[in-house]
Amino acid sequence: MDISSEMIHSLLPVFVVSILGVSTTALGLLEGFAEGAVNIARIFSGVLSDWSRKRKPLALAGYGMAALTKPLFPIANSFAAVFAARLLDRIGKGVRDAPRDALVADLAPPEVRGASYGLRQSLDTVGAVAGPLSAMALMVVFGGDFRNVFWIAVLPAVASVGLLAAAVHEPSAPFGRDNAPRRLRWQELGRFSRAFWIVVALGAVLTLARFSEAFLILRATSLGISNRYVPLVLVVMNVVYAATSYPAGHLSDRVDRRVVLATGGIVLFIADIILGTATGIGWLSTGVSFWGLHMGLTQGLLAACVADCAPAERRGTAFGLFNLVTGIVLLLASVVAGALWEHFGPQATFYAGASFAGFASLGLIIEANVRR
Repeated sequence: MDISSEMIHSLLPVFVVSILGVSTTALGLLEGFAEGAVNIARIFSGVLSDWSRKRKPLALAGYGMAALTKPLFPIANSFAAVFAARLLDRIGKGVRDAPRDALVADLAPPEVRGASYGLRQSLDTVGAVAGPLSAMALMVVFGGDFRNVFWIAVLPAVASVGLLAAAVHEPSAPFGRDNAPRRLRWQELGRFSRAFWIVVALGAVLTLARFSEAFLILRATSLGISNRYVPLVLVVMNVVYAATSYPAGHLSDRVDRRVVLATGGIVLFIADIILGTATGIGWLSTGVSFWGLHMGLTQGLLAACVADCAPAERRGTAFGLFNLVTGIVLLLASVVAGALWEHFGPQATFYAGASFAGFASLGLIIEANVRR
């Protein structure tokens, strides 16, 4: 599914801005609402997976929904059509993600949980490398025709649904499932520990610094990279992301996870500064590589931290809550990033991200020292 999604998403910002004539503020709104929809859907699917005692059917429904929306992109002729397609695609992602992440926790022994999420993230990111590479090659083959590339992207999406239906199985009796909540009530929030809410807060601050990757693609075009080759930005980022996710998760099983997360925040600070000051492809590649390193050091670990802090029977709900909060924050961050870009230039967008990354790193360092 990532191959399909990234074939489209690696080209979509350029398609929206250069072909449909949409402003960067509107692009930020699109990305923010799309990612916000992901995370709002996650809370409901997470709770439902706890209530129903089944993870796979919800994951299958989410992957199926995302596959069905893929043909909407090549036939879209307006910003409204792209907005609707992107929103529905991301809702499908939201439906599948919390049950899938909870399923990983159901299957993985606690002593290798960090490594398990890191491995899942690495494999997930392999698709995010293959997708932009495929998009770039197809753009050359089709002479820069965005819509033909979008049509080809439908095929791996359909294949992923078949693979999930045939090959993925969930355990018959996950630990603690008999005590699963029957509905989402405000009282349920009190059942989560202080440690869980600290993870949520830190994830939210890091998300403010890590707005939509669409702005990495726009940064490449602002430095003169051709539309045919802008998918290379996501290739570089995701190669680093895939290469570092599993080692970071493995390391976090042996040291304090917060130390690794704080390192990831510092790396994001450096990435934002480099991308804000970049004047050529060399510095752009360096900044994008640091961005990918940050993702590898943080995304799988944040999932592992949520699993560490949540009761087994409420893991789906916990992942849903975490992603709901970070989704709302991502909506805000992407809209602000687009507005800053439009009114003050790309430097302002990345410098604002750097300030939040520094704040998140400081918070993690303080928390780690206090807990010691």
